[in-house]
Amino acid sequence: MTGTTGTTPGRGWLLRLVIAFAFAQGAVSMARPAVSYRALALGADARAVGIIAGVYALLPLFAAVPLGRRTDHGRAAPLLPVGVVLIAGGCALSGQAGSLSAMALWSGVMGLGHLAFVIGAQSIVARRSAAADQDRNFGHFTIGASLGQLVGPILAGLLVSARGDQLARTSATALLVSAAVAMCAFAGLWRVESAGGSAGGGPGERAGARGARGARGARAAARGAGERPAGRPVSVWGIMRSRGVASGIFISLAVLSTTDVLTAYLPVLGEHRGIAPATVGLLLSLRAAATIACRLVMTPMIRLVGRTALMAGSCLLAAVLCASVALPLPVWGLATALALLGFALGVGQPLSMTTVVQAAPDGARSTALALRLTGNRFGQAAAPAAAGALAGLAGTAAPFVLLGLLLLGSAAVAGRGLRHGGDGASRTAARGAPRDAPSDHPPTPDHAPGPEPRGGEAATRPRP
Repeated sequence: MTGTTGTTPGRGWLLRLVIAFAFAQGAVSMARPAVSYRALALGADARAVGIIAGVYALLPLFAAVPLGRRTDHGRAAPLLPVGVVLIAGGCALSGQAGSLSAMALWSGVMGLGHLAFVIGAQSIVARRSAAADQDRNFGHFTIGASLGQLVGPILAGLLVSARGDQLARTSATALLVSAAVAMCAFAGLWRVESAGGSAGGGPGERAGARGARGARGARAAARGAGERPAGRPVSVWGIMRSRGVASGIFISLAVLSTTDVLTAYLPVLGEHRGIAPATVGLLLSLRAAATIACRLVMTPMIRLVGRTALMAGSCLLAAVLCASVALPLPVWGLATALALLGFALGVGQPLSMTTVVQAAPDGARSTALALRLTGNRFGQAAAPAAAGALAGLAGTAAPFVLLGLLLLGSAAVAGRGLRHGGDGASRTAARGAPRDAPSDHPPTPDHAPGPEPRGGEAATRPRP
């Protein structure tokens, strides 16, 4: 196929989406530790910080599936500016809040905005990417999140001061600046969605259909690129029963919960161990930088070991490293552990997106992505609350042991895919064309053949 989203008419839309996502995620990553510091300044203990961090995910927990349904039957781009406005408003109002309950409320608004933005953006990537390009495009898309996670904590650490009564004022300043950063995301929100605005109407999908040979090849290419058949929506239970969806959701939940609790609780651990806020910000940014490095080399790693083995191995390594954070490490040891942890955590999010998209039934991909985000938000609500309760009982280092156990469970779930012989990609290939069908893409780094068959490539050839 010569007309994939990655080659025709270009990937400028993806670059703009990455830029917008970097600003939106940067604002959130800056605001989350600032919210924790402001809550501490208002008299919160570790348990209260956990509850506030959990409320961030509470509203999105109930909104994800309705937003996904709406996106399956309409345009995705309108969710992006709505999300930016809610993020900015939640950040600014958190900085002005004078009570813990008000901070929790505005933290929830911020979380709702982030959810709306991510559902819209992920749906656009899924629609404008042929199946053969989804690992790469989702990997590049999540680099935007990692860039935000890299810069946001550094800015928060520079702005927040822990000296006496200044903490309340400086944390409020950091939250107001994060609102301004969120508004910068509007710079990347032009022409990110295809002209047709629906799941099968983008230029990449139309070009892919033109490149396929014959009517059957065109239909297969359109399915690989995300075309939705008409009819009743697939039920949530029907989506969850699709093999690969539930495991992708759980892996994503574990990885994001770990990242979220690290962002919210490393300031608490730093306060307990006497680590300055600026140093904590640098540590969080080091983890994010390692995640970016992982995603830049993810295509050759997939080619080397395969998607399923890579997910299982990275989750196992992350479990060990996360538990090591609970040890009384010096700052350089903590930095080393967080850098390796960031690299290991870089795999789970983009590959779980591809797994869910390729395993979901036709016409329900945005809803499947929304279910994945629902799982993420459930983890973001439950994990900080559980971490806060555990920290109150067993100390500030205990939550990181809990996260290690969660990641160990995700490694076991990912490992089941190895025993069952593959994941969503191989099933997509089986639906679209025979397994031995050749690929139209030459074996370049962007279209390198992996150990598992790639659905979008096989789908472009007609059956013999």
